[in-house]
Amino acid sequence: MRLIRSTIFVNLIVASLTSYSYSQVVADRVEKLEKIDVDEHLGARIPLNLTFINDKGEAVPLSSYFGQGRPVVLVLAYYDCPMLCTLVLNGLAKGVDELGWTPGKEFSLITVSIDPAETAQLAAAKKKTLLESIGMSGTDPGWVFHVGKEPEIKVLADAVGFKYFYDKKIKQFAHPAVVMVLSQDGMISRYLYGIEFKKQDLKLALMEASNGKIGNTIDKFILYCYHYDSASGGYVLFATNLMKLGGVATLGLMVIFLAILWIKDRRRRDTQAMSH
Repeated sequence: MRLIRSTIFVNLIVASLTSYSYSQVVADRVEKLEKIDVDEHLGARIPLNLTFINDKGEAVPLSSYFGQGRPVVLVLAYYDCPMLCTLVLNGLAKGVDELGWTPGKEFSLITVSIDPAETAQLAAAKKKTLLESIGMSGTDPGWVFHVGKEPEIKVLADAVGFKYFYDKKIKQFAHPAVVMVLSQDGMISRYLYGIEFKKQDLKLALMEASNGKIGNTIDKFILYCYHYDSASGGYVLFATNLMKLGGVATLGLMVIFLAILWIKDRRRRDTQAMSH
């Protein structure tokens, strides 16, 4: 009996320790996950006086990419990332390739590394590989890759609400999958999430950020019919505006129909008057 009781006691201790250990692992994991998030700052402006090193090794202020009358897509990533960053960058590159607009013309693209240990040479190598994969020149000025020092990186990340951390155990950065679309004066206009960026979502987000200054008439018509849905993370049909357009179209058809009837009636009376 004593042996049985001792065995039960030991098992209870082991179970308690196992439960405690599991709880600690879960608690640690939850705490880490809370550090990976996006705190959206829509309408806020990023500090354009921050300076980073571009893929040519030149020190450039963020302000050099703004004030040119076109929106800017900002990506925070790091070039030695084994998985998520590559997926995000490849997904964005594919979306840009399908967009039909030229980076550096209708809009600008800038990527900033969140790893202060990375170099301009690494940025240049990543840019070359990525752009050539979608048929763009590896030196194309429309999409510029940057590195920087930790204080500037942190200020920029905080400005756009990009929460990340360095996991010492796996020696990698943990971060969200998101790109930011900004207006030409540095105002945060839209966040697009995921590792795939649909042509329509990119185009409408850029048009919003430009206040409709880019895109053709059809694009602007589509923008009027769609709005951003935060739940789905993309653009969906806006029923109210669609109904308005339907009402205008119906009214227009009625006016045309009545005009045709009036013209026919006028011709009939003129014909009758001439016959008399």
